[in-house]
Amino acid sequence: MQWENYVVVVTGGASGLGLGVVEAVVEKGGRAVIFDLDEAKAEEVCDRFGERVTHAHMNVTDEDSVKAGIKHAIDTFGAIHACVNCAGIAPPQKILGRKGVMPLENFESVIQVNLVGTFNVMRLAAEQMANNEPYSTHGERGVIINTASVAAFEGQMGQIAYSASKAGVVGMSLPAARDLSSTGIRVNAIAPGLFRTPLAEGLGEKVVASLEETVEFPKRLGLPKEFAHLVTFLIENEYMNGEVVRLDGSIRMAAK
Repeated sequence: MQWENYVVVVTGGASGLGLGVVEAVVEKGGRAVIFDLDEAKAEEVCDRFGERVTHAHMNVTDEDSVKAGIKHAIDTFGAIHACVNCAGIAPPQKILGRKGVMPLENFESVIQVNLVGTFNVMRLAAEQMANNEPYSTHGERGVIINTASVAAFEGQMGQIAYSASKAGVVGMSLPAARDLSSTGIRVNAIAPGLFRTPLAEGLGEKVVASLEETVEFPKRLGLPKEFAHLVTFLIENEYMNGEVVRLDGSIRMAAK
């Protein structure tokens, strides 16, 4: 594939890991479409990069909203070649805590955003990618990269909803790749560990320093640009398909 005129949709692209992906896509020479609810931050990113980046105010859990975002991407850039799903939430709560049992709607809201939202964007992006002319000798038409988490494998206390949602993202990877193989669309997932995002930085440097000590090597949090580097590798390497790749400094999460 060639990055020139290559169009990448990024959910949650206004900040954190998603912003790192947008920056990497533009640096490579491609174009990015930010799907994000934070319109102010998304517009700031668009102002930085000019015509190479556009934004759609979009709720991943709403079918009509995603369809409108997809239409905006096509109207602006003419195609969608890759979709990177970074949007997600992670409110901590135990099944049974001091305030009682976890309300069912709290569990459902995390599943809805992280798992159903990922599927919703993936399916509608794939529908559009299937219309692309093949851009490789083996008929590739598109790439989907979903964001899981190491919590899918080693969920900590208070992560029951988050871990379940990310385990679902892991579980979708191979069947999605198989479902879309006949159309020339690849599907992979990344399971990041602890990364230096606005959420992590909001914890304070003392907390961040203690988290860094739990990483085997290097003793630090991951950087969004490192996540983005893996994203671009997965886009460029045509033989990577149906895989879930951990990116975590060899961390294995403890119970708490």
